Amino acid sequence: MIGLICSLICSAQEEDWGTYIAEYEGKPGTTLVDMGLKSSAPLSGYPYILVTGVKYKNCREDGFPEQGEFEKLYAISDAIGAKLKSLKLYKMAGTFTHNCERLDYYYISDTSNLRNNLASFYKTKFPSYTYYISIKTDKDWNAYLDFLYPSEITLEYMSNQKVLNALTDAGDKLVEPRSVDHWAYFVNEKDRNCYINFVKKSGFKVEATEINNEQKLKYSIHFSRVDKVDIESITNVTIDLRKSAKKCNGEYDGWESVVVK
Repeated sequence: MIGLICSLICSAQEEDWGTYIAEYEGKPGTTLVDMGLKSSAPLSGYPYILVTGVKYKNCREDGFPEQGEFEKLYAISDAIGAKLKSLKLYKMAGTFTHNCERLDYYYISDTSNLRNNLASFYKTKFPSYTYYISIKTDKDWNAYLDFLYPSEITLEYMSNQKVLNALTDAGDKLVEPRSVDHWAYFVNEKDRNCYINFVKKSGFKVEATEINNEQKLKYSIHFSRVDKVDIESITNVTIDLRKSAKKCNGEYDGWESVVVK
């Protein structure tokens, strides 16, 4: 997966859905993934991966569906989900849209006659679409962990985009460089001093250091620097800060900025 284009985060009551767009084999693809499954994956009761969906007819040059096609694709996904739910078979892991195909990924507990059931369902309910059905054993949930779930770099983009969305919603044009505040946390003072040396050498100003004995990572640092905040610029900054925090046995905890209109 290369060439991240954009990302955003969305969530539901019991699930944590995130979506991102990246480049695959020269064309963009969008992935919608239940981030909430990560903490429990793999689930032993769901050892099979079902990948199913359709080729869409109204396909743009970049491989994404025309605007009018989305409603039909959502209807197909909903119908398949309802079919699987009636059979009490699945955990939905995500959806991948790329090169004129929209494929849903389900982890399932039983494959008995599933292929024939789905094929019959597609032929009856959506006869004008070419459908795709793949059923494989995936006890380790590799399809979810290695393909659908975003990489560390993509996660960084997604986290930063969430902050940028809040800024733009408040009227920020994201054009002007500004002072950006960052935070990181460490187990002990030695590790924090390791990080302080790094941020100072990188041109950051240490705003404050604190100790909170109620937390495991009780040694904190608040620091800042004037930077651009477009997605590429700020992500280059935060990737470096996160990697360096890990080298000092700590955790980088993100950034914020005042709104600049």
